[in-house]
Amino acid sequence: MASDLRPPEHQVAGHRSSADKLGPLVDGEGLFYKPLQAGERGEHEAAFYAAFTAHPAVPPRVRGAFFPRFHGTRFLPAPASPGGAPYPHIVLDDLLAGLPSPCVADVKIGACTWPPRSPDPYVAKCLAKDRETTSALLGFRVSGVRVVDARGGAVWRPDRSELKGIDAAGVRRVLRRYVSTGGGDGLDCALAAAVYGGEGGVLAQLRELKAWFEEQTLYHFYSASILFGYDANAAAAAAPGGGSGGVRVKLVDFAHVDDGDGVIDHNFLGGLCSLIKFIGDIVAEVQHCVLANVTHNKVPSNGERVNCLKEETSPSCR
Repeated sequence: MASDLRPPEHQVAGHRSSADKLGPLVDGEGLFYKPLQAGERGEHEAAFYAAFTAHPAVPPRVRGAFFPRFHGTRFLPAPASPGGAPYPHIVLDDLLAGLPSPCVADVKIGACTWPPRSPDPYVAKCLAKDRETTSALLGFRVSGVRVVDARGGAVWRPDRSELKGIDAAGVRRVLRRYVSTGGGDGLDCALAAAVYGGEGGVLAQLRELKAWFEEQTLYHFYSASILFGYDANAAAAAAPGGGSGGVRVKLVDFAHVDDGDGVIDHNFLGGLCSLIKFIGDIVAEVQHCVLANVTHNKVPSNGERVNCLKEETSPSCR
């Protein structure tokens, strides 16, 4: 197994594994290996996975649909570890396994990204980052994104500095670009129905997750992310009808989960509602444009949708 380990090709956030830096690894069997973070964070995350996996109050549907399956911890060869000794890794399902051309987005949820009782220097660091990104304003920020153009195979992956500086309008453009092909202005939202819409799309899954967060008081999730994944080729084949299937929505990163103490996690829930609003507006725009195209007989014989989603005519979401 050790010889099959490699850095994830499609990683969009977090530290990448290298000869001198610890980072996640994947194998050929559909597993993802996350090195334990330093200090108490790694132990805390491993303990959360172990407790969450067996918690009787967590609905099996929620656990299976929205959280990576936990396979315990394992020591792996790690040249970047102190002395080159084997290093403990959390073993999870590889959430992108089986997607030939994965398109990925990592969205960190919550206006506040530090847990209670955090030391003052850490609070100051998180607060500064929340304010200079859209976390404080919108309740979420896009931490990483990777989009594959199914027609030509080109990859769009903005660097972290670019994402860090975007405002609310920029977030909206990124979420549109995530479901667009490479043609035209790159914001045609041609895959929005297949990825965001439909019974199994991102929006339906987020709403199901929201229903749980409106009730659950077991945990408060700080600095956790929602990971979107879909296959570019499958989505392109399904568009414009919607409901491609295989769209994945998962929660990840649990180093800062706190006890809920019987109180709803309003910080996470607020960010989740904000994200749903942004994506819902994009789906509504696409539906409106499809109806407009049909009404005005603008649908070409080849079935391709005319792009009417121009930035200057789009409704609110600001």
